[in-house]
Amino acid sequence: MSRKKDKPKKISAKKERYAKFRKEKPSSMTFAMPDLSEEQVAERRQDEQRISMFWRSYRRPPQRFVSERKAKSKR
Repeated sequence: MSRKKDKPKKISAKKERYAKFRKEKPSSMTFAMPDLSEEQVAERRQDEQRISMFWRSYRRPPQRFVSERKAKSKR
């Protein structure tokens, strides 16, 4: 009795033919930020300051669903 594991693995002719087109892909991409000019650095810093000030002072409006649920229950 021959076992399935004893047979040599059959290589697909199609895979063999197109193997030369398959390229190795890098596993991780490396991104480098471009060097910014002094004006761009200053502008970015100002934008970040504005955003942080906004979030520091921003108060979210109360959620609406609570009042809508109360209105439905009163009907």
